Amino acid sequence: MIKLDLQKISGVEVLPITEGGKGISVSNGETCGAWAAAGAVGTFSAVNADSRDENGNVIPQIYRGKTWPERRRELLEYAVAGGIAQAQIARERSNGKGRIHMNVLWEMGGCREILSRILEGAKGCVHGVVCGAGMPYDLGDITSAFGVFYYPIVSSARAFSALFRRSFKKMSEFLGGVVYEDPWLAGGHNGLSNAEDPLTPKNPYLRLVELRRTMNEFNLQNLPIIIAGGVWWLSEWEDYINNKELGLTAFQFGTRPILTEECPVAKAWQREFMSLKRGDVRLTPLSPTGFYSSAVNNKMLKDLLALQERQIKIVEDSPLTVTVSGREIHVDAAGKDDMIAWQKEGFSVAMLTPSATVVFVTPEQNRQILNDQRSCCCCLSACRFSSWSEQENVKRKIPDPRSFCIQKALQAAAHEGDRDRSLLFAGHTAYRFGEDPFYADNFIPTVKQLIERILSGY
Repeated sequence: MIKLDLQKISGVEVLPITEGGKGISVSNGETCGAWAAAGAVGTFSAVNADSRDENGNVIPQIYRGKTWPERRRELLEYAVAGGIAQAQIARERSNGKGRIHMNVLWEMGGCREILSRILEGAKGCVHGVVCGAGMPYDLGDITSAFGVFYYPIVSSARAFSALFRRSFKKMSEFLGGVVYEDPWLAGGHNGLSNAEDPLTPKNPYLRLVELRRTMNEFNLQNLPIIIAGGVWWLSEWEDYINNKELGLTAFQFGTRPILTEECPVAKAWQREFMSLKRGDVRLTPLSPTGFYSSAVNNKMLKDLLALQERQIKIVEDSPLTVTVSGREIHVDAAGKDDMIAWQKEGFSVAMLTPSATVVFVTPEQNRQILNDQRSCCCCLSACRFSSWSEQENVKRKIPDPRSFCIQKALQAAAHEGDRDRSLLFAGHTAYRFGEDPFYADNFIPTVKQLIERILSGY
């Protein structure tokens, strides 16, 4: 048994273990409330959360608007209704115990409006807001107006320093802690900087020490660092607990909660997790957000990775041309043999990319990509797949067919969609489901059972 002292998180002493927020309805009010009821910190995601009708059925998020602004407004209304509903469910399930946190993606479309309206509409339900994927300079302003604590997700001391100096120092009273998310091990979108090699992981302990030193410089010694990414057995992190260099630490579990009875993720995906092997989770730069992200390497991801290989540079005055949307484009003559081979394999349609290349896809893929781009619901503040941007004065780039509609792929994962076209984010330790004796014979625990197991050290 690992000895974990209770810590004050969002104003109340609780177990210093938290549920990692997973968007598009994977971390919801049911999972969050169960974690809180166990005396820990539950997290529901406000990234396109589900809402239900009077009969308790999930309301499909169907977009009927003809234009981007119309569909964006529909998305915002879905998001606010879903976030309020999940906050209320979490409060009911918590039985007044633990803490309820809400996770938001700073780069999601309309984040500021969604966050403000959920906190207004679910007053008293949410105790803390966890936010990553971007530099959320306005986070403290928004949450503190509602008396709610905030927890930025960072992957380096440098990022936190920039946030604190520019913004957080003005409302440090409501800064509840800092989530350190290991960019090489965590699931979902990762905070790798341009100076860091995605193939060369760095020592998390040294980065945590640097983060604590930075926090101490700002007199934040009493705030916890919540360690996220790669956390499976607490026995493997025992040296990080009550460590003088690190100070107060808590631990976030993002992947293990996917295999619980309360988790709404498609059951087919839960079975899939049982059979994952080391390396089956891939870190790639394919997300339309522009961030690196880690997800299960299923058919969808394999097809996207293969697509990156089927492209040729555009070269002016080259003798080799290819037809793109009815006009001739000159491409690198050195790619002629590859192009002929791809066309024989059925990848006969060329599409422009914003990187001065053309990629080759099948006619069916071409139709699907164009349809998804036209149907964009503006779920991100800026999308490289569709070229949508919330900033009206930004010159729109060529939409990138090498990416994908993230809203569609994540909705499929959460709502029993096509496994081959679903995106499921996961941490790089997900293969351990198949190795951990706790999950023998395809055992799926309740949240309560999982937390009891975590507290045992394993």
